[in-house]
Amino acid sequence: MLDSAQVWYVARAVRGVWADIGSGGGFPGLVVAIMAQELAPEVSVTLFESDRRKAVFLKEAARQLDVDVDVRSERIESAASFAASVVSARALAPLDVLLREAMRLLDGGGVAVFPKGATYDSELLIARKSYEFEHETIPSKTDAQAVILRIWNIRNA
Repeated sequence: MLDSAQVWYVARAVRGVWADIGSGGGFPGLVVAIMAQELAPEVSVTLFESDRRKAVFLKEAARQLDVDVDVRSERIESAASFAASVVSARALAPLDVLLREAMRLLDGGGVAVFPKGATYDSELLIARKSYEFEHETIPSKTDAQAVILRIWNIRNA
């Protein structure tokens, strides 16, 4: 839970819509939705999960937890453009792929928040070949080799 909760705090000044892509078992998206309900009830959370079984699980978990969340059972590549202030994803894809989707989903002042493992440096180098962006690297509180990348001003190189 702490691994997902730290993503909320890294995003900073959360407003509007939070989109979690590839939500899987609900980490960090469902945890973020629980935190939003308590800390920023004006924030709405949308979870994108292409696997129908996982999407059904997310809907049922949200119902049992009494958490207001929009679960969309669709591939993010096929989803209509979105106006999220925050986009998150955990263990979904390499950074360059995540940035492509984040560009489509974020509003003008939005940030992407991606937990990454020990190879984050090489992912940043690869992503810089296709995208320009500003970023901050925050050490993970739960894994000494992991970080959370906070990325904004994403544009094609």
